[in-house]
Amino acid sequence: RSVVVVHFWAPWAPQCAQMNEVMEALAKEHVQVTFVKLEAEAVPEVSEKYGISSVPTFLFFKNSQKVDRLDGAHAPELTKKVQRHASSASVSAGSNDSTKEDLNVRLKKLINAAPCMLFMKGSPKEPRCGFSKQMVEILNKHGISFSSFDIFSDEEVRQGLKTYSNWPTYPQLYVAGELIGGLDIVKELEASGELDTVCPKAQKLEDRLKILINKAPVMLFMKGSKQVAKCGFSKQIIEILNNTGVDYETFDILEDEEVRQGLKTYSNWPTYPQLYVKGELVGGLDIVKELKESGELLPVLKGEN
Repeated sequence: RSVVVVHFWAPWAPQCAQMNEVMEALAKEHVQVTFVKLEAEAVPEVSEKYGISSVPTFLFFKNSQKVDRLDGAHAPELTKKVQRHASSASVSAGSNDSTKEDLNVRLKKLINAAPCMLFMKGSPKEPRCGFSKQMVEILNKHGISFSSFDIFSDEEVRQGLKTYSNWPTYPQLYVAGELIGGLDIVKELEASGELDTVCPKAQKLEDRLKILINKAPVMLFMKGSKQVAKCGFSKQIIEILNNTGVDYETFDILEDEEVRQGLKTYSNWPTYPQLYVKGELVGGLDIVKELKESGELLPVLKGEN
């Protein structure tokens, strides 16, 4: 069959069980799509090949080529992607022009996905060719904020972007949706001092942490989310906060290693969860338990104390 959806899952993750139910419902609706479940930890070589670092993760294959992926338990997004790929697969092979147009629309979206986009072999942490590695080193050296796309992860994008941009090699760097060029061009821009004016600078970590801490009056930095806590301490603190009826937002530190490490230093607090009210650190689970027992938690959360 032309469209295959592979769910990389783990039996210990409750969110995977939920998404398996979603998949079963989608399988009944889209009989032309094949749905497969793979236990991520049972097939380490496959998981490594496709960069599976968390569960659930969904990979979409069309005619044996990987064309899309979805990380996390997002039922509406999974439904949307399945519908899109199922409908594009049912379009007759004769409509080559519309397929080309669809790819161009997708490429335009990818190029504009961030102010500075790098299409490379591998990822910034693990470049898979010398040119990509050099490009990442130059951008990092200049403190440039960029997002990247691994062209090995999508053959359609890899081939299509060469034609779209009229540039035959990788890496390719785009700023504000416009092609800057490959490694040689970036080296020339660096030598002339123009690179710093062309590319957007990365936000300093301290500034980013301040913005995150003040994102909501009550902010909880935890492992997981309100819906799915990924450690016992985070689960306990969520239960306490939910019982107060006070509105709060969460940040999953497992999703961002830079924030996870940086916040420990910034707040001088070595563990998680960490609770902030109006930008000020309240503390971790023990402090919150003490405040609850003394009856002070609600006034503190409301900023009265």
